[in-house]
Amino acid sequence: MPDSIDKRILKVEFGLEALRVKERDSDERKVTENVFDNATLKTLYHLSNSGYIEALGGPISTGKEANVFYAIGKGDRELAVKIYRISSSNFKAILGYIVGDHRFENVKRTKRDLIFAWARKEFQNLLRARNVGVRVPEPIIVERNVLVMEFIGEDGIASPHLRDVKLVREDGEKIFEEMIEFMRRLYQDAGMVHGDLSEYNILIGPENEPVIIDMGQGVLISHYRSREFLERDIENVVGFFRRYGVKATKREVLRRITDNNQYNNRWMRKIG
Repeated sequence: MPDSIDKRILKVEFGLEALRVKERDSDERKVTENVFDNATLKTLYHLSNSGYIEALGGPISTGKEANVFYAIGKGDRELAVKIYRISSSNFKAILGYIVGDHRFENVKRTKRDLIFAWARKEFQNLLRARNVGVRVPEPIIVERNVLVMEFIGEDGIASPHLRDVKLVREDGEKIFEEMIEFMRRLYQDAGMVHGDLSEYNILIGPENEPVIIDMGQGVLISHYRSREFLERDIENVVGFFRRYGVKATKREVLRRITDNNQYNNRWMRKIG
């Protein structure tokens, strides 16, 4: 990389001028300092130079392993740019979702390689989900530890999480049914489970449309922990929607999602 580009990248560390980032306050500056290491800045510059990102804005959310930023792409399309933190991510937590997935069995167990695999994994899981009609953000490109995808929201305002939305009972029941259908499609048609599904990673879009996010934890049903993850997903979803009068049991939901496939009677009795 020429020296002139190197110098430009270094300037990006605080102003992100190569990507025309607009930092609105000191808190956002702190976020950029924690996320934008030199390698990540170079990746963002590459994506900008390739036309995927025309302008990068402030943070949308901060998660355990990644930060999501608002961006503008080709044709003024609104985007979300997810940057997986290399230096501060939980190595052991990520390893638990990568090991056992045959798609990534040759990945080296270094932190850097696992983070890159994690980004590719979310990209592939999003594609897999969309292909069977599950509403998730459209993935656009993944490069190293950066995932560019559809922005869920309008005019720079992100759609709220399910946990932050007050619904009338009828809408709650409707969204519950939609979520069970999404889980069924993931399991039956895509051969996977989300792995960390709850009101914290479901967005409510226009007209109360549920959108599932954070697909990086998703595993194939062949994964040795898929049963455990599915049980947890069901418990989280059923538990949340009880506030809207949903009376379905975990056992009933499990039957609807799996048609009882791969689940013996002993385990069915276990989850009630």
